[in-house]
Amino acid sequence: MEETFDIRKIMNWLPHRYPFILVDRILELIPGEKVIALKNVTINEPFFQGHFPGAPIMPGVLIIEAMAQAGGVLAFNSLPPEHHGSLVYFMGMDKVKFRKPVVPGDQLVLHVKILKQRLKVIKISGTATVEDTVVAEAELLASIGEKA
Repeated sequence: MEETFDIRKIMNWLPHRYPFILVDRILELIPGEKVIALKNVTINEPFFQGHFPGAPIMPGVLIIEAMAQAGGVLAFNSLPPEHHGSLVYFMGMDKVKFRKPVVPGDQLVLHVKILKQRLKVIKISGTATVEDTVVAEAELLASIGEKA
């Protein structure tokens, strides 16, 4: 699929809601292969109140969570139809690296691809960029649960 998807469509695939949904738009989706997603980082994000007053930066764990949510969209669209509606649970992360701070006004672009997929487990690789500069990267593992 080479069309974009807005937040309403994303909310059909992810169970997350405000303030914890961290994907605003799907820019590209190829089921079974990859997804490119967008997170607009604004000063209105609730975590900026305490991280850090006077020098706001997006917490690294939330960058990884945004990557995992983009991976959840990819996983959902890569599952056979009989498994649509199943929850995807984050299991682990490896090779996590944070390269640069993400600040209000940045557009975080999440590039996620499938490394391995079995019926109940998926391993993905993700890279987060701002203006084509890598700000974070990780390998993530998730399990496909029962239908919600």
